[in-house]
Amino acid sequence: MPGALHHIIIRGIEKKLIFRDDDDRDHFVQRLGSILLETSTPCFAWALIPNHAHLLLRSGLVPMATVMRRLLTSYAQFFNRRHRRHGQLFQNRYKSILCEEEPYLLELVRYIHLNPLRAHLVKDLDELGSYPYSGHAVLMGKQSREWQDSNYIVALFGGTQKLGRGRYASFIAAGASQGRRPELVGGGLIRSLGGWSALKDLEKDGPRIKGDERILGSGDFVEKVLKQAEETLTQTTRMKREGIGWESLTEKVMSEYGVGSEGLTDGRKDREVVRARSALCYQAVRGLRMTAREVALKLRVTPSAVSKLVSRGQQLVMDGNN
Repeated sequence: MPGALHHIIIRGIEKKLIFRDDDDRDHFVQRLGSILLETSTPCFAWALIPNHAHLLLRSGLVPMATVMRRLLTSYAQFFNRRHRRHGQLFQNRYKSILCEEEPYLLELVRYIHLNPLRAHLVKDLDELGSYPYSGHAVLMGKQSREWQDSNYIVALFGGTQKLGRGRYASFIAAGASQGRRPELVGGGLIRSLGGWSALKDLEKDGPRIKGDERILGSGDFVEKVLKQAEETLTQTTRMKREGIGWESLTEKVMSEYGVGSEGLTDGRKDREVVRARSALCYQAVRGLRMTAREVALKLRVTPSAVSKLVSRGQQLVMDGNN
């Protein structure tokens, strides 16, 4: 669900280490940043602990499952190769908690960024402020990570950037004695409520990292999430039932917009060509569950261009194709 806030928790299998030294941590951070930038996935908080990691991300047009699969698969390969080990690195299911932004966003930022202190990786808040493997140092202006949206969080505290950082620091200090907060990592399993479990069954076959998906929010928020999931499921099921694939979808869009196949791939900016390309991208990503990379290869454009076209296509649908 684009725009949704996800608290991701990654744990080592049998509580084993997933970061043995700074080289491991540096590689994970580099890979994380690269994938977040490529997929236009905002990050608000993160922290690396020797046997687990926390991420607070907002989903973009690339599904969170795809982002996590790319991150965890590539890192596990690096870790195993570097440490000459074999087998599974992570628990079978990473935990993905879909969170209601108000009132949980800032509470989650604080909870995640205090993890190194709770884990005794740093001795106090001053040392936490310069700890390089957490987003707290970025929010305090001590580290720079272009893929972390620190300005968004600091702005929530109001005033100038300096004043906002000071208020954020006070907010963090006020929570330092709170300890573990199980209410922020619980939530009801979506799988037990239906909704996304069926969506999972429709994903393409092949190796993938499984996710334990939960919801943290009010009853209205949970209802909204499940309704949107069901709408996506309905569209995907309908297209599969009708036997619609990339070729037939392309023919359908060309007929509706009166454009030829060459117009979809030659980069032309004609109004109807752009509209057709947008509609095709939207229906391929949302209906056929194709990735932005797969669609990009078909249309000879970049994955980021596909993401923008999906947004335009969604607006076309909302406006009734006018």
